[in-house]
Amino acid sequence: IMNLTRRPRRLRTTAAMRSLVAETTLRPAQLIQVFFVRDGIDEPQPIRSMPGQYQHTLESIIPAVREAYEAGIRCIDLFGIPRDEDKDEVGSTAWDPQGILNRAIAVCREEFGDDLVVMADTCLDEFTSHGHCGVLVDNGHGTLVVDNDQTVELYCKMAVSQARAGAHTVSPSGMMDGQIAAMRAALDEAGFEDVSILAYSAKYASAFFGPFRDAVESSFTGDRKTYQQDPANRRESLLVRADLEEGADMVMVKPAGSYLDIVREVAEFSPVPVAAYQVSGEYAMIEAAAANGWIDRKAVVLESLRSIHRAGADVILTYYGTEAARWL
Repeated sequence: IMNLTRRPRRLRTTAAMRSLVAETTLRPAQLIQVFFVRDGIDEPQPIRSMPGQYQHTLESIIPAVREAYEAGIRCIDLFGIPRDEDKDEVGSTAWDPQGILNRAIAVCREEFGDDLVVMADTCLDEFTSHGHCGVLVDNGHGTLVVDNDQTVELYCKMAVSQARAGAHTVSPSGMMDGQIAAMRAALDEAGFEDVSILAYSAKYASAFFGPFRDAVESSFTGDRKTYQQDPANRRESLLVRADLEEGADMVMVKPAGSYLDIVREVAEFSPVPVAAYQVSGEYAMIEAAAANGWIDRKAVVLESLRSIHRAGADVILTYYGTEAARWL
C-alpha cells in the first residue's frame, strides 16, 4: 500500500525547493531593534548580562541606528536610562522634554525623519526611584501597591511628551487598566492623532526579564505580580480584547519564546498587527549557550525568530534585529 504521507519529502530535497515551499518567510522589516540610551555617560557601556548589547550615548545611538537601517530594519524601540539623581517617586523625568528618552527620540527623528519608525517605551519603571511601573500607595494594610488611576495619568503625560519629541509610536508597557483609552484620548487632544499605540497587552510577570534590569540600571526590588499576568494563565491573555476595544493600533505578547501559545491565540482574533518581544533572558540564554559552543548561534537565533513569526507575530522586538536582518 502506498504511504501517501511520505510524499512531502520530495519537497525537502534541495535548499531551493525548501525555500520555494516555505510556509513562513521572515523579512528584516518585520524586526524591531531595541536600543538603550543612558544619560551621564561619555561612551557606550557594555551590558554585562547581555553580551553584544550596549547602553548608548546620544552620539553613539545614531550610527547604531543607521547600521540597523542599512541592514533593513525599519523600526527601532528606544528605552531611556536616567541618572540616579534624576529619579524620583513618580518618575517625572519621563515626561521632561530634556529627559534622556525624549532627547534620544528627538535626535533619531531628526536624523531619519519618516524613513524609520521611531518607537518609544512608555513606562515609568526606568525613571522611578523604586523601580516599579507607577505611583506607589499604601493599600490600607501596610503594603505598597501601584495606584492604577494615578499611574495612567502619568502615562498620558509621558506619551504626549514622546509624541512632541517626535515618536511615531508609543508603547505603554505598564499593564495598567484603561491605559490605552486614556492615552489615545490624550494624544488626540494634543493633536497627535497620527501617533500610533503599540499596547503591551499580554505581559507576563516573567523570570526572563532579569538581564533587562541590568540594562536599564533598575532600582527595582520585589516583583510585579500584582499588575502583570500570571505565567500559569492562558485565558487571562484574552483581556487583549480590552486594549483592542480601547483603540490599540498593535498589540503585544511578552515574552515571546515561552508564550508562543499565547501569540497564536491572540493572532487568531486580533484585527490589528500582533507583536511579540524576544526578551533579555531569551537573548542571554542563546548567547551563553553559543559562547560555550553548545549550539550553532546563527541557526538558533534565526530558528527562534522564525518560530515566533510562525506562531502568529507580525513583528518581533528583538536584540538580534540588526544582525538577523543581515542574515535574512
